[in-house]
Formats: sequence, structure tokens, C-alpha cells
Amino acid sequence: MDYKKTNAPGNTVTRDLMAMAKETGNIYETVRVIGKRANEVSVEIKHDLEQKLQEFSSYTDSLDEIFENREQIEISRYFERLPKATLIAAQEFVDGEIYFRNPAKEDMEDL
Repeated sequence: MDYKKTNAPGNTVTRDLMAMAKETGNIYETVRVIGKRANEVSVEIKHDLEQKLQEFSSYTDSLDEIFENREQIEISRYFERLPKATLIAAQEFVDGEIYFRNPAKEDMEDL
């Protein structure tokens, strides 16, 4: 997933909950799906940030060197400006980009 090219809004957006719940048939299941995807996106973003900041890590840094590292500050600011993981997940759900299934419902249908 390329969260950098997402069309998710930067701020919260009012959404029609009933329209979002049509696909699952239950608003709580919709929230669960979006929440699980948001956790996945959050972990991925955190992993990418840690990888980029690890390039700058040094165990012998003095206090002055930490404040003067502009590249590290710019990377941190870039990640702060990204939409939040919940907004990305909600946009993916609305766009139909999330695959999900409920095994309990599938078992009930088989009976």
C-alpha cells in the first residue's frame, strides 16, 4: 500500500454511516473492519518512519548535533503531515479497496 499517494483527506470528514454500513450490513462490523485496517496502516507508517530515522541514528551524538540535523526534522515533519491511519482506512473502505470477510457469517450461510 502506498499511503503517500492516498487521496484520503487531511482532516476529519462527515460520512454517511448508513451508506458505509450497506456493504457489511452492520455499522459495528464496518467500524471493526476500518479499525483493523487502520492498525495495519499505522504499523506500516511507523515502520517506514523508523527505517528512515535509523539512517541518522548514532550512539555518539552530542546534544548540539541532535538539534542541527535538518534532514531528520524534515522527515519527521513529512510524516506528521500525512493523513492519520484512520482517515486512510476509512477512505480505502469507501473506495472499496479493503478486502474483508466474516467467517461466522459464511458458516451461517452454509447451513
